[in-house]
Amino acid sequence: MSPRRLVQAGIALSVASVVALLIPFGMEDGSGFQALDDYCIVAPAFPYDPASGLERFAARPVPEEARCPVCGMFPARFPRWAAQAIYRDGAAQFFDSPVNLHVFLGDVDRYSTGYGPEDVVITFVTDVMTGNWTDAASASYVHGSNALGPMREGNLPAFTEREAAERFASERGGVVLSVDEITTEILESMTRSVHHHH
Repeated sequence: MSPRRLVQAGIALSVASVVALLIPFGMEDGSGFQALDDYCIVAPAFPYDPASGLERFAARPVPEEARCPVCGMFPARFPRWAAQAIYRDGAAQFFDSPVNLHVFLGDVDRYSTGYGPEDVVITFVTDVMTGNWTDAASASYVHGSNALGPMREGNLPAFTEREAAERFASERGGVVLSVDEITTEILESMTRSVHHHH
């Protein structure tokens, strides 16, 4: 090995040991490797900023640098599809689509660090017609239309008003679902390209 190579190898090693220090402790439950693997794709939540003038649990604009914890894309690039979940402490997690918001809600522990399902206070989706935030729990979703979202595949465009969703479905195909009708099977049928390792 040339001296220069040795120095590079040494640098790589010290970086690896620093990275190891950054990984939180308490992962010695036998799932260490899984935790490490998942840790790499976790997108950090954005803390609540009281100076924003927004209520703690109000929908907020998507930061340019926010990443979807489910697929790693940047939700700010897909304003008509973006979704968000707000935790009890006011921190927010952003998603590139209603599909990924609902995938996240099905397994909060996996896609967040330090938060569980009980910490999610409220979720929002974007009304695909108006571009306004709407409560994800009371929104209507169209499943099976020809509208391609950020992942360029089946999606769940969201609507504040059920009538708007019905109109959209009659023009673009698909069926209207309430949040309770979005099953794991439906989500999995739309996220085949996202690496699911259950």
